[in-house]
Amino acid sequence: MENGDLRTLARDGAELYTGAALADLSALHAMASAVPLDRAGVRLQGIAALRPILETKGAIGLLAATVLGPGTRAVRAILFDKSAAANWSLGWHQDRTICVRDRADVPGFGPWTTKSGLHHVEPPFDILARMVTLRVHLDDVPDTNAPLLIAPGSHRLGRIPVAEVEATARASGVYRCTATAGDVWMYATPILHASEAAVTPTRRRVLQVDFANADLLAVLEWTGI
Repeated sequence: MENGDLRTLARDGAELYTGAALADLSALHAMASAVPLDRAGVRLQGIAALRPILETKGAIGLLAATVLGPGTRAVRAILFDKSAAANWSLGWHQDRTICVRDRADVPGFGPWTTKSGLHHVEPPFDILARMVTLRVHLDDVPDTNAPLLIAPGSHRLGRIPVAEVEATARASGVYRCTATAGDVWMYATPILHASEAAVTPTRRRVLQVDFANADLLAVLEWTGI
């Protein structure tokens, strides 16, 4: 496994923005402390304090807009909280679903699921390929505290069959996305990624936000933040 060398979004599908969220860190800590974290990841909806940060005039939204261009908007946010008491792991996978306001049967969209009362659906892959995901680190994530693992370049391989995910990750190589509080990792939404249990677990809160820059089909709408 690699870590420490420079990765770029264009080449590898992931890039580190050092200290990009430092100015908003206190507000993000306050937001996180008000969210009841009764499971590994909590989907965030209707939190007014997040909107100025995620809009394109805010630090996080502006980062996404530099890649996606006009029309960029946050379309889903999840707060992850890993600790000694909740030291979970997650195997290699692609993020394959989006969150929409209402369910509608549209060719190319499916299957459907409901998570935290919100409608999620697997869209045509080209929609995912035009999205980016930002991980805003509220705490330090050294190598021992379960940094995100990515398979560099795997975002260019299209929708990877589940049975081939592990082999594809091994063939691509593995990069450990270490960070300090206030850092932001941006990655191409379809990239293969995973998370191990921490070797030396301490608090590891991450705000993960998906961004898109285009409307869906007329009958489908992003739920938004």
